[in-house]
Amino acid sequence: MTSRKHIVLALLLLAIVVGASMVACSSDVKLPRLAKSAVILAFGDSLTYGTGAEPSESYPAVLEQMIGRKVVNAGIPGEVTAQGLARLPEVLQKERPALMIICHGGNDMLRKLNQQQAANNLRNMIRLAQEQKVAVVLIAVPAPGLSLSSPQMYREIAKELSVPIEEKILPAVLADGSLKSDYIHPNAAGYRRIAEALGVLLKKYGAID
Repeated sequence: MTSRKHIVLALLLLAIVVGASMVACSSDVKLPRLAKSAVILAFGDSLTYGTGAEPSESYPAVLEQMIGRKVVNAGIPGEVTAQGLARLPEVLQKERPALMIICHGGNDMLRKLNQQQAANNLRNMIRLAQEQKVAVVLIAVPAPGLSLSSPQMYREIAKELSVPIEEKILPAVLADGSLKSDYIHPNAAGYRRIAEALGVLLKKYGAID
């Protein structure tokens, strides 16, 4: 009985140590301070484009007003991650951003495409940006269904590539009927909530005051 208690205690201590190390790792992630002239690239699909609201009500447009930096809306409705990966190099070259906010993968899930391939595409998009000294923020997209939980791949990618992740705002918005224009897209109020959450994240990780 005593040995069993010791084993349980050891496992609890191990869990505490692992949890503490994970917190430490996440707190080590920082974003560079964004100059007032810095360009932010919002890259993704219809959630970035702003389907369900006016162009001025998309999250990139609202975020630009909130933080006083140019935010380029590079969202294409219906795009899957393979298409995004193919498109990204030209967009990076054109816009020369200091920071990229990537929100992608929802259409892969809707079309039931291979999730591992989608994860690899996301990794490669982030690496493309990082190779060009572009900081990255990842937005986790919830899987279709009642639970509105985001696949584990988003958290794994964020940890692996040391990028901040916003994984709560989309499930929260899409769970609230008053913030949606249809079952998969926010309305203007929903996009504003996304912009507000990203503003908080950018401040938390040191990108803005």
